[in-house]
Amino acid sequence: MSWLWLVLAILLEVCGTTSMKLSQGFTRLGPSLAIYAFYAASIVALTFAVRRIDLAVAYAVWSGLGTGLIATIGFLWFGEPATGGRLAGIALVIAGVLLLRLAPLPGPS
Repeated sequence: MSWLWLVLAILLEVCGTTSMKLSQGFTRLGPSLAIYAFYAASIVALTFAVRRIDLAVAYAVWSGLGTGLIATIGFLWFGEPATGGRLAGIALVIAGVLLLRLAPLPGPS
């Protein structure tokens, strides 16, 4: 169940960040209010996720996958340039998240 909370936290964070773009610098009321609602809900879901997932792993997955999804939305929805450097940066973020998740845990001391 903790991983479902984490996925929900990621999706809510992505909605909050997308709302930032849609708010046009807090000039549109609906998207501006949505920023706060989505981020608050994301933090609540992330808090439930870290009850059973290591904090370092949960936060890395939350921020890393959120970054990748937001970049993809920027490329596809907002027409932001998908340059080689940007794509390489996203790949490195995802690789870092995978390394944190797949790295073996230390044994007992």
